[in-house]
Amino acid sequence: MKVSLGPILFFWPKQKVFDFYEQMLQTSVDTIYLGETVCSKRRELSTAEWLELASHLAESGKEVVVSSLALLMAESELSTLRSICEKAPVKVEANDISAVQILSEKGLPFVCGPSTNIYNARTLKLMQKQGAVRWVMPVELSGHCLQTILQQAEEMGFADKIETEVFSYGHLPLAFSARCFTARYLDLPKDNCKFSCIDYPEGILVKSQEQQKLFNLNGVQTQSSDIYNLLAQKAEMQAMGVDMLRISPVEEDTAQIIERFNAVDQSKQNMIPLSDEFCNGYWYAKPGMDTVSEFDAI
Repeated sequence: MKVSLGPILFFWPKQKVFDFYEQMLQTSVDTIYLGETVCSKRRELSTAEWLELASHLAESGKEVVVSSLALLMAESELSTLRSICEKAPVKVEANDISAVQILSEKGLPFVCGPSTNIYNARTLKLMQKQGAVRWVMPVELSGHCLQTILQQAEEMGFADKIETEVFSYGHLPLAFSARCFTARYLDLPKDNCKFSCIDYPEGILVKSQEQQKLFNLNGVQTQSSDIYNLLAQKAEMQAMGVDMLRISPVEEDTAQIIERFNAVDQSKQNMIPLSDEFCNGYWYAKPGMDTVSEFDAI
């Protein structure tokens, strides 16, 4: 089973991004996704620089995919999307149905990202016919739902024509909004946000009045407060036919997490233990913030 590195979801300075990906080239990760998926105002790297970086990383022999924006709200953003689809030197991850349409019309193979909302085998088959060669399961689906979709894909005769990827480690991307929550937190208007999210390289933790951790604010994106961790489910996913596990970049220790995911085997050696810092509830069709052990799930 392969391991992928998802796009950086946070707003990091340009040099930090360059240094991060140079470090990732030294890891055993198989596929690297890169690009801006959260907010078009984050312009530390221009579209041309993202595409140039993709070309550079692809020279290493690793698979590289350019990820597109998940929420488009202006004609300028659609124009940028068209430019990415036309000029990307590698495959594109479509995170919005408009990207699917553009790539399909051009006859280009693509990856369906988690925000394209594929919830059943019929939708998956439609995307495969449009040119999808891989799909990333929506993060809120359970393992049982995934198994059902893959079984139905097998019955419908197209399971071998599309790869399956599962978001397996990181803050879950839960929702996108036209409102910027980081700007709101700082009492700034969205149009004059001063690019404040660059000061929060791992987001802003939100707690309830009872001091329970709830969410992680990342500009217009709302994430889970805890890290979603499916390392313990690696063998189960492999038996289902999952092809790739996605790790979402974090500010520290991403390289070590990649190696841990690649090292763990069915005997579950070197496993990252579950703790209050992790959650996996969605996998078991429970509240996402829950932490469920394999024994509790029986």
